[in-house]
Amino acid sequence: MNERAVIAGGAGFIGSHLCEYFLERSYDVVCVDNLITGAVDNIAHLSGRKEFVFMEHDITGPLRVPGRVNYVLNFASPASPVDYLEHPLETLKVGSFGTYQSLELAKEKGARYFLASTSEVYGDPLVSPQPETYWGNVNSVGPRSVYDEAKRFAEAMTMGYHRFHKVDVRIVRIFNTYGPRMRLNDGRVVPNFILQALHDQPLTVYGDGSQTRSFCYVSDLVEGIYRLLMSDHRGPVNLGNPEERKIIDFARYVIGLSGSRSTIAYSPLPQDDPKQRKPDITLAKGLLGWEPKVSLDQGLKETIAYFAKKK
Repeated sequence: MNERAVIAGGAGFIGSHLCEYFLERSYDVVCVDNLITGAVDNIAHLSGRKEFVFMEHDITGPLRVPGRVNYVLNFASPASPVDYLEHPLETLKVGSFGTYQSLELAKEKGARYFLASTSEVYGDPLVSPQPETYWGNVNSVGPRSVYDEAKRFAEAMTMGYHRFHKVDVRIVRIFNTYGPRMRLNDGRVVPNFILQALHDQPLTVYGDGSQTRSFCYVSDLVEGIYRLLMSDHRGPVNLGNPEERKIIDFARYVIGLSGSRSTIAYSPLPQDDPKQRKPDITLAKGLLGWEPKVSLDQGLKETIAYFAKKK
């Protein structure tokens, strides 16, 4: 009998790739999503498989899944600034009530629980690269706090359930991830730049472009997630690509790779926008034998091709 995984947020960008990954490894998958930022199109190619079930459901309410459950993976949350600024209360609710309800399911079923946390728990970091031991520099009342603090609370609740209820838990902190199935209007830098480049529009760079990001291709991330899930380490563990790039350099790179005639347009830096993002992946390397394999050139070519079909 196949093991069974419940993936909350499974119709989203990363969640849909996870559903695919688990099915390829002979798991039964229950995909749960309320479709606020997820899309049925992301999982349409999986819908005919008997091992795959889709539940349209908001996990801030009771999460009831009949039958056995071996793993509960919580990837349910708006994840881009555009989304969590448009849905601030939903973001706070899914980080709190949604984490509670999904942990309750894991407790009820005796399942291993996996929380998708984020590099945003580090806020606008004062150290670089960011190790898991860094406690962060977060503005708890700024506009981005609805996401940052929701994830920090979710981590605290996950560890509370581990300590008090003995739920077997894993926590990952995900750094900037990109690839096919990102929404065209996602609002994050990769979709923004690619879409603007494909339309020969100016690429919008915030501030002077000296802020940095580190970009990890989705297949690398999903491999790391699975390795952490199957490991004996609770976490948190950083997963991301430590190759740090200035945003202005990244914009020029996208223009060149896409063959675009775009120029650069500068806009004011949003409040609390992190100046640096670079994961310290020493722990992931040592514990999981994991590091990114897909080059930025290869990953961006795949992503640009996907966006070119969708634009």
